[in-house]
Amino acid sequence: MSFRNLIDFSDIPEKEWDEICTLAADMKKNPNRYESACAGKVLATLFYEPSTRTQLSFQTAMLRLGGSVIGFSDPNSSSVSKGETLRDTIKIVSTYADVAVMRNPVEGAAFAASLYCRVPLINAGDGGHLHPTQTMTDMFTIRQEKGSCDGLSIGMCGDLLNGRTVHSLSKALSPHCGNTYYLISTEKLKMPEYAVNLLSANSNKVIECRTLDECIDILDVLYMTRIQRERFTSESEYRSQAGIYILDSKKLENAKKNLVILHPLPKVDEISYEVDDDPRAKYFEQAENALYLRMALILTLTENYPDRLPIKGDKYDFTGERYCKNPVCVSNHEKYLPKIIKENNERKFCGYCERDVN
Repeated sequence: MSFRNLIDFSDIPEKEWDEICTLAADMKKNPNRYESACAGKVLATLFYEPSTRTQLSFQTAMLRLGGSVIGFSDPNSSSVSKGETLRDTIKIVSTYADVAVMRNPVEGAAFAASLYCRVPLINAGDGGHLHPTQTMTDMFTIRQEKGSCDGLSIGMCGDLLNGRTVHSLSKALSPHCGNTYYLISTEKLKMPEYAVNLLSANSNKVIECRTLDECIDILDVLYMTRIQRERFTSESEYRSQAGIYILDSKKLENAKKNLVILHPLPKVDEISYEVDDDPRAKYFEQAENALYLRMALILTLTENYPDRLPIKGDKYDFTGERYCKNPVCVSNHEKYLPKIIKENNERKFCGYCERDVN
């Protein structure tokens, strides 16, 4: 197995991704076959910000595999409230557990934690950056519904600036060919340039739209997202963007009969209630798929890494240099972190949050 942590969906090679999909599909069909697969194993869930589906589905996944769960859902109930660093928290917790799942509002926090974690670490969302297990769910559901992730017209609508789910999905879709992507958002919430560049790879087309009506009739997949109140600096700023995009039955009159409507959930007011009963709405099946994919991921990681792992952070030298201009990058919050800059096609970017570095 070539990956010990899941920080980004791209960590999973295509062959191993196919194996996880096959395992998840079998778990969904034959759940009793796996009810003691992780007996004696412990999952640590470290959630620094609120979550319902992601946290509960990870906990349910481990319990259905016969394992047990420890962790916290509020950092104020942990030593984090006393000033404990991310490094110290993950070092301690990884002596108690066999696999860890972390959500943190700071971008790059999952990668930073993986440097000091002695068990496999799964990123359950790091700010507006990435959410790889949601991406696994999205890709699996598209494959199940459309048979392939190639040759499709795919719309992404809502908060494309702050939405970690659409950023993760963009990276995952970038190797696929023959797609046209319709990015539906306001000017203020449009997709970051790096994500647009990812979608443009392999001769795919990217078209920016300001309304759903511009493209609803040609979409094969529509990925709706909510306007994220928690990512705005003020209530007035949030209100200026909220409620602009609402998918209702009238808009769907112009859509294809085999359109697949996805949403990472929770949804607020961007999808009308009557759409829930439309056979094209697949977001509740999408949420169910997440459970079995997370079961498959946990089992795969615990089977391949049954022993404690060496700490990778020890190989880096701390320089004390602040180099990333992203104010919500973990490197600007956890001051002990080493400087890590990566390069790809002459582009230099922060190893934690992946923003460009001059």
